[in-house]
Amino acid sequence: MRPITLNCRCGKVQMRLDAAPVAQFYCHCGDCRAVTGGALAPIALFPAPAVTITGGDTFTWTYKTLPRTRCATCGTLLFGEPPGIGMRGVSGFLLPTERFEPTFHIRCRQAVVAVKDDLPHFKDVPTMFGGTDETVDW
Repeated sequence: MRPITLNCRCGKVQMRLDAAPVAQFYCHCGDCRAVTGGALAPIALFPAPAVTITGGDTFTWTYKTLPRTRCATCGTLLFGEPPGIGMRGVSGFLLPTERFEPTFHIRCRQAVVAVKDDLPHFKDVPTMFGGTDETVDW
């Protein structure tokens, strides 16, 4: 993958992605809903070293257990960093439309809206994340 640079909404923070995503998906968990203000969160998961802030000021705070980094000026959510796995979940809202290609939904047992599409809808998480691959049928 060619490196790309993303910006927060106000343009003061630049973030560089230097690798292809490990996975791209929609998360329906209560934490993601709370911090995004939406029914689900689009996430592109990258190895942590491949996601770097190259300009601008950010702040990191933790809602429950997941540290999340935002622009210090406009508050745009840039990425979350699940503890202990060496990954950063970049907000899919920041990726160019052609670069966000989700392949599944996770934490659907917590969903507030049933999303009907052709992707798998995992009740919790797939086996690649230590889950069971159990799905929900909407």
